[in-house]
Formats: sequence, C-alpha cells, structure tokens
Amino acid sequence: MIYFLMFILLVVAVLLVLVILMQRGKGGGLSGAFGSGGGSSSAFGTKTGDVFTTVTVVLFVIFMSLAIGLNFAFMPKAKEKEEEKERPASTQTTPAEPTTESAPPPTESVPIPEPAPAPQ
Repeated sequence: MIYFLMFILLVVAVLLVLVILMQRGKGGGLSGAFGSGGGSSSAFGTKTGDVFTTVTVVLFVIFMSLAIGLNFAFMPKAKEKEEEKERPASTQTTPAEPTTESAPPPTESVPIPEPAPAPQ
C-alpha cells in the first residue's frame, strides 16, 4: 500500500511540474511553445489560465497530503527501532537455562612447531 502511494506521489509530482510549466506567466511560459502567437490567445483557449490555476492548486493539495501522509506512515517504524536501541541489553536477551552436563576438562597446551626456514 505504501509503495502504491509513493508511486501516486511520483505521478502527481510529474503532473504538477508539467502543469506549472504550461501555465502562461508574465513572460509567456512554456505554453507559448505550443503554438500560441503571443498576446491574449493561448494554445489551449482563453480560459486556460483559470483551468491551469485550478489544476495546479488541486495537484498541490494532493501532493502535500500524500507527502505528509507517507511521512507519518514511515515514522512508527523508525520510532520502534529507536526504542529497541534505548532498551538496556539485559531486557533484550534472555539468559540461557543452566544445563546439567559438565564442561569437558581443559586440555594441555600443545606447543606450536616453528616454521621451517625458507629455501635459499
């Protein structure tokens, strides 16, 4: 589910960038590259400023909602990991139960032979 929301966030981000670039600003914007000759006409009609503004606001609200929601979705996992690190080591592991078997007797140390000299 989280990966699906991340994909939707990516799609909304790309759409938001495209809509913003197609808006007609003070300098004409990228919408002028689609055939508008300048002046008051636009490549997508005379009401495109209002439509693009509305679409931009809607995409922005969706983008921010998804970004904040995904941030909260990932927070509990990070918080649980921090709590595990803060716990004392004695509570993390349980001691092993004592066994009735006795340990083998210690062995005598065996001398390590010296390496043979390298041939010359």
